[in-house]
Amino acid sequence: MVQRIDPQQITGLVLAGGRGSRMGGVDKGLQNFNGVPLALHTLLRLQMQVGEMMVNANRNLAAYESFGAPVWPDTLPDYAGPLAGVLTGLERCETPWLATVPCDTPLFPLDLIERLADAAAREDAEIAMVSAPEDGTLRAQPVFCLMRVDLLESLVRFTHGGGRKIDAWTSQHKTVLVPFDADGDDPRAFFNANTLAELQALEG
Repeated sequence: MVQRIDPQQITGLVLAGGRGSRMGGVDKGLQNFNGVPLALHTLLRLQMQVGEMMVNANRNLAAYESFGAPVWPDTLPDYAGPLAGVLTGLERCETPWLATVPCDTPLFPLDLIERLADAAAREDAEIAMVSAPEDGTLRAQPVFCLMRVDLLESLVRFTHGGGRKIDAWTSQHKTVLVPFDADGDDPRAFFNANTLAELQALEG
């Protein structure tokens, strides 16, 4: 019998540590989405699906702390990308599993974690990763991941060796891709807002 992963065994991590360079350098997580800061919207949407929550951010920390979850900056220098946020999350995570979601994809599914957890348990995988429609084909979305917290040592080795590409690291581990293209799945669920115009389009 497959051992189910209980939501209480999962900590959710909102990745809000980027430079926002494609948005003119603004702090993307603090831009409004339907009247609520993007990162807060993401946090509230993820919080319903997991036991614990935290945020990875590298500036405006007081603003992020006001959302009510612990906020942790990158431990790697120079805005090293989402993998730096994942590393920080694994270092701080006190549950057996960590789930990562970027702050700029506000429509991700409300059953995201349940489906990732079911697949991870079924396949006895170390990582469950979203695979979503993009340009007519299914593509892996490596920032939407559920991973075992005991992968920390592996990620420390990878990043200290200069590795920065998230898929180059996940490919070293038993990963199950979880498709989100069923009837009823929102085709825009994994659209991310890189510009303010894209953010306004998603608000519609």
